[in-house]
Amino acid sequence: MTQTYTIIEQKLSDTYTPEHLLVSDESHLHKGHAGARPGGETHFRVHMVSALFEGMSRLDRQRHVLDCLAAELEGPVHALALKLQSPREAAKDA
Repeated sequence: MTQTYTIIEQKLSDTYTPEHLLVSDESHLHKGHAGARPGGETHFRVHMVSALFEGMSRLDRQRHVLDCLAAELEGPVHALALKLQSPREAAKDA
């Protein structure tokens, strides 16, 4: 696991106490693209299920997570794909 990956995972775990959290470093898929660096750690995908998202709009959830990870987005992270669900929504997808 990379340093940035670990920071993202820890911040999200501490803030949202998720029932499910999957953080994927997809930097290797963007090699040669804008924002990609030789060392990677630039493109991440997050799937998180948290009770804190209950009653929040999709946009509010994304804003909340982007605020939580503001330091990483100002630094090493170029792109962050988010799938944020309440437990009820995740159960419908199962």
